[in-house]
Amino acid sequence: MKYLVRERLFAIGDDYWIEDEDGRKAYLVDGKVLRLRDTFELKDAEGRVVAVIKEKAFTVRDAMKIENTEGEVVATVREKLFTPFRDKYRVELAAGGELTIHGNLIDKDYRIEDDNGDEVARISRKWFRVRDTYGVEIADGADAGLLLAVAACVDHLVDEED
Repeated sequence: MKYLVRERLFAIGDDYWIEDEDGRKAYLVDGKVLRLRDTFELKDAEGRVVAVIKEKAFTVRDAMKIENTEGEVVATVREKLFTPFRDKYRVELAAGGELTIHGNLIDKDYRIEDDNGDEVARISRKWFRVRDTYGVEIADGADAGLLLAVAACVDHLVDEED
């Protein structure tokens, strides 16, 4: 499945829609303002919360956690301890395992791979000519909500670095 992310510049609370490949609004990344740490909710088209994304406070390396609707952490996105110029983030899954993020994060041209090295998502701005728009292609059977939440975390962490 393919998704289109159009970030709104200077949006209050950093809200933006993620559309499906048919142009329908599929998910809303709803930024919560006036919080001590950055918090986002990923909501489906009907407004139901799919995941809550929170910046982890007081960590040596930048990190964000993704919680399910029951408040349980399902994944943590964090910077790698030693990072060459690319491949700066990894995702620790609470259920076990890890996802690795490879590619050019600043230009939004990267992939997310599982423990076996299989690509579960591809993020690319190259598919579009519109500024602040990029695509997310998710492999069949992969958890779209989780992978879109991971992409939102990477966006936020990379923006914080700049």
